[in-house]
Amino acid sequence: MAQNLTSVDWSTIPTPQDDGKASHLTGMNLPDLTLPTTDDRDLTLNSLKGLTILYIYPMTGPQSGILPQGWNEIPGARGCTPQSCSFRDHHQELKQAGASAVFGLSTQDSDYQKEAATRLHLPFPLLSDADLSLANALNLPRFEVDGKTLLKRITLILKDTKVVKTFYPVFPPDQDATNVLAWLKGNAT
Repeated sequence: MAQNLTSVDWSTIPTPQDDGKASHLTGMNLPDLTLPTTDDRDLTLNSLKGLTILYIYPMTGPQSGILPQGWNEIPGARGCTPQSCSFRDHHQELKQAGASAVFGLSTQDSDYQKEAATRLHLPFPLLSDADLSLANALNLPRFEVDGKTLLKRITLILKDTKVVKTFYPVFPPDQDATNVLAWLKGNAT
C-alpha cells in the first residue's frame, strides 16, 4: 500500500533511543574517501572546507510510496523524505547561518538517489555510500531491512573535515534542519 511520504503523524511512529553508537563521532576526521554524488561528480570527503552539514538517512522512499514491510515500526526509519525536504526548505537559511555546503547521504546507489533529488527539487547533492566505505570507516550506526544494510539517521556538522557536532538520534526527522539551523546560529564562527 502506498503511503504519503511527506506528511507523517510522528506520534504514531516509535521514537528512536540513543543507543550510544554515535558517541565516538564528535572529534573524528573524515577519511580520504571519494563518494559519487547526484550532480554527477565525485566528492573527496577529506577536501571539504568550512562548515559542512552531512545528514545521513536510511533510504528515500520510492516515488510509488511503497516502503519495506514494517517500515513504520522500526524506530527512526520513517521520515527520510520529510527530512530531505526540510533541508531543502531551509537551505538558504543554513547557508546564511554559515554552512558552506549541505549533503545528504544514504547507502542507496546514485541512480536511485538522482530520481529522488530531482523529484524533491533538492538544491544540494546526495552522496552514495552504497559500498559502506564511509559507514565502515566511521563505524556509523546501522540496521538491516529486507536484506539491505541501511544507516541510522544521524546529522554531522563538520568544520573542514572534523566532526564538531553530532545530532543523534534525529527525531522527528522533519525538524532536523531547524535544529541544525539553531545550532549554527549559536555556534558558527
